[in-house]
Amino acid sequence: MLSLIVFLPILAGLVILAVPSSQKQVIRIISLVAALVQIVLAIVIWRGYDPSLAGIIAAPGGSPAGSFQFIERVPWISLDLGGFGKLNIEYFLGVDGISITMVILTALISTIGVLSSWTIQKQVKGYFILYNLLATAMMGCFVALDFFLFYVFWEIMLLPMYFLIGIWGGPNREYAAIKFFLYTLFGSVFMLLVMIGLYFSVIDPVTHNHTFSLVAMASQENYIKDAILGPDNVFWRYVAFIVLFVGFAIKVPMFPFHTWLPDAHVEAPTPISVILAGVLLKLGTYGMMRINFPLFPEVFQASLFVIGVFGAINIIYGAFCALAQQDLKKMVAYSSISHMGYVLLGLAAANSEGMLGALYQMFNHGTITAMLFLLVGVIYDRAHTRQIDKFGGLASYMPVYAGIVTVAWFASLGLPGLSGFISEAFVFVGAFSSVTTRNIAIVSVLGIVFGAAYLLWSLQRMFLGTRKPDAAYDLEVGSDGHEHIHFHDWKGKLDLDGRELAMLVPLTVIIIILGIYPMPVIGLLTTSINKLVTVLSPVVLTTMN
Repeated sequence: MLSLIVFLPILAGLVILAVPSSQKQVIRIISLVAALVQIVLAIVIWRGYDPSLAGIIAAPGGSPAGSFQFIERVPWISLDLGGFGKLNIEYFLGVDGISITMVILTALISTIGVLSSWTIQKQVKGYFILYNLLATAMMGCFVALDFFLFYVFWEIMLLPMYFLIGIWGGPNREYAAIKFFLYTLFGSVFMLLVMIGLYFSVIDPVTHNHTFSLVAMASQENYIKDAILGPDNVFWRYVAFIVLFVGFAIKVPMFPFHTWLPDAHVEAPTPISVILAGVLLKLGTYGMMRINFPLFPEVFQASLFVIGVFGAINIIYGAFCALAQQDLKKMVAYSSISHMGYVLLGLAAANSEGMLGALYQMFNHGTITAMLFLLVGVIYDRAHTRQIDKFGGLASYMPVYAGIVTVAWFASLGLPGLSGFISEAFVFVGAFSSVTTRNIAIVSVLGIVFGAAYLLWSLQRMFLGTRKPDAAYDLEVGSDGHEHIHFHDWKGKLDLDGRELAMLVPLTVIIIILGIYPMPVIGLLTTSINKLVTVLSPVVLTTMN
């Protein structure tokens, strides 16, 4: 089941290879069908998943893979390295409550991205082949339980994203694509070194060979005494933790590694911005929860205050930057930086409430920010500008669009009754419950105030009041004697059309339902989060003889 949901987009890409480039509509339909089948598979996995059996990788002394479900584990690469033993790499997949939530999010956002890509006209065949490759890589990262396999999927993501921004992006697309590539590659190189060090420091208790298994690596009993990253080598474990953390922090993105994100978002086409904000940013915090923290729990405990501080910086700095933007898309990009800071703050709390809020915030941010970028794309298609001051009074002429924008804006600022409020509330409950992060949480609350400021200010300038003198649209008096809006060079339907509603309405419904009744997601997470907190609790490290 997991192999099918991971590689289905690749199969769609192979089918697209056989389709003539002139058959653009066929290519789009093939990609859409593959994405819809992914959603069906995600639902099947969700329905067949038993939360009571869930857990994080493995607590010390736990069974090797007993906490995961839908396990697929077969040998992949096996080489004799002479004096270094054998190289054992496995094709090892599995899901728990943490990863299955991200699987559902990835399937949903990938489908929304295909619908958003319907207007792509340039090199459609190449675009959708790369898009499907990206979808496979993202899904693979969330289900891989072998570090080497995770790293392969992680690196594969770089290639399609680089070209999708660099070919189909805006005027400065080459600069943004290269900046994204170099930032992510920088973190990946050091991640590779840590992965190799862990491989030679851990023995699989079943095969008695070195292993890349994240399950084995998370159990402290499997570390070799005096190994380079064994529990006795405190210095190198700190170095490895920091290096891994930076690699994942770049993807979050965490201050000061955030500068690639606004450029990438502004230059990327709308569907790629949706994928980038909806899924790719979550891979950074997911990597922390799945790999970084469980493999070095004692270093994590020593770093809680620092992680919390960086979370607060993200929250407040991102909000201030968003407040200063005139470009609507760049404002949403900085708001993503701010809202991912809540995830870091929840992780730093290191308790069930905080981590539950962090993961729920990852899911909610994925849906809300995807919706925000879609809405930016809608208005840009019509007006060919994203400058906030070029609008005004739009609610009178685009009431459906204005209504959906209002829902998305208020969900982003955390209005009770919408999904963003629940996750942020859990984050702050967890942060206030921890002595380490309590004072940080008090400061971080200011981010909610600043978030309301930039969101409400932009809402007021764009949708309320009257048309600006130099607005991006004209007013015409129709035969009925009423004024009608006319965007320059726009020949389509003024308000949202059927395709745009198909993208936005499902996200709107999800945001409202999960704001009123969050248990469908929280129910998946609770057991896994509780076990994660147990694994990350202060531990006494032991070593193998």
